[in-house]
Amino acid sequence: MAPPTDDTDGSDLTASTDSTASADSTAVTGATAATASAGATAATAATASAGSTGPVAASGAAEPAASAASAVSATSGGRGDGGGPAPVSAGQAARMPRWLPRALVLALALYSVFLLGNWAFHQLVGLLVNILLAFFLALAIEPAVGRMAARGMRRGLATFLVFFAVLIFSVGFVVLLGSMLAGQIVDMVENFPKYLDSLINWINQNFHTDLSRVEVQDSVLSSDWLQKYVQNSASGVLDVSATVLGGLFRLLTIFLFSFYFAADGPRLRRALCSVLPPARQTEVLRAWEIAVDKTGGYLYSRGLMALISGTAHFVLFEILDVPYAPALAVWVGLVSQFIPTIGTYLAGALPMLIAFTVNPWYALWVLGFVVIYQQFENYLLQPKLTSKTVDIHPAVAFGSVIAGTALLGVVGALIAIPAVATLQAFLGAYVKRYDVTDDPRVHGHRRYGEAVVARLQKALHHKKEAAQESGQFRPEDS
Repeated sequence: MAPPTDDTDGSDLTASTDSTASADSTAVTGATAATASAGATAATAATASAGSTGPVAASGAAEPAASAASAVSATSGGRGDGGGPAPVSAGQAARMPRWLPRALVLALALYSVFLLGNWAFHQLVGLLVNILLAFFLALAIEPAVGRMAARGMRRGLATFLVFFAVLIFSVGFVVLLGSMLAGQIVDMVENFPKYLDSLINWINQNFHTDLSRVEVQDSVLSSDWLQKYVQNSASGVLDVSATVLGGLFRLLTIFLFSFYFAADGPRLRRALCSVLPPARQTEVLRAWEIAVDKTGGYLYSRGLMALISGTAHFVLFEILDVPYAPALAVWVGLVSQFIPTIGTYLAGALPMLIAFTVNPWYALWVLGFVVIYQQFENYLLQPKLTSKTVDIHPAVAFGSVIAGTALLGVVGALIAIPAVATLQAFLGAYVKRYDVTDDPRVHGHRRYGEAVVARLQKALHHKKEAAQESGQFRPEDS
């Protein structure tokens, strides 16, 4: 096959140049038509050149075509057929914002922290309540510890002596009542057949029956409910033991924390004030002093009410000739005042039990007196005493006890009054007070007719002053 001549090369180069020029001119007209024309022209020129001049000529023809296509794209500037913005692809439209993953991670982290904190709070709520009760107990013994420390005694030793005195009194009181209660239970068990005989005789006389103590005992001992009760009581011994041990451990925890709070009171105040500015330090120390005063006043009022309650019940026990009257009076006074909510009923159960051994009707007398005295104490005695010693309104004291019981149960009822009194006294320093106007309506002593006359006189006085200012008032008009 003969090699190609120079004329053929010239014609091919001319065709390639013409096609490139055609592509450039088409690119000016429109981006889409220019791209298609340049691609088609380049493919035709490359094919023809490959058939005539070989691979070298074909590549030479394709390069101008590619450059033409690039020029078309650069000339169009990313515009569509209508000259507007290029349409966004579906993948770009579905792409999420960069901040969304971080926001999701942050929300999950916050929710996890909330769940963890909620779980930890419910696990530690018992410990937190014990610490709160220990803090108020430390505030209650702070005056005694402070007086002993002011005389040169170390605070740790002073706190130990105060707690030791409290422990000795509590143990002696419990031992005395325990021995008394054990003796009364023994007497009740020994005299139970007599009580049962008297009850059966009373039933036979009034209801015309023919019952005997042996039949009653056999029917009671062979009953199903008694057997079930004995079985449940035997299975509940472990639960009672666990409850008693838990109560002793809680009591030890409270005394331990209160000992630390009382013995290291100045160090605790210094540590708390060291992280506060001087102005805040003064407020914290003032709040601490108010809390000590209010808690001491609350204990003083409780002790006074315990004395009044014990004296009233002692008189009743002496009248009914109930044994161990002094010990029972002390029991009723202390338990009813220092164990809120259920203390009154717990305190009245023991005297009723002992009075029942003397005469069953005496137990009813004791029950009636306990209920009546409780109403007198709740609505008359306690509000008056707390308003004097703790300096809060009786309605506030009564409402605070109810709110404390609803929030924290027995502990809330015990610390509600000193807590509310402390808060009221602390916030009272930030409330601006003004002199009350000398208006009779403030005192509420005037009757309606007098109030109407006073308003008429005031209106006439204003009318007279207005007439004097206008110059129309004459002295003879008055």
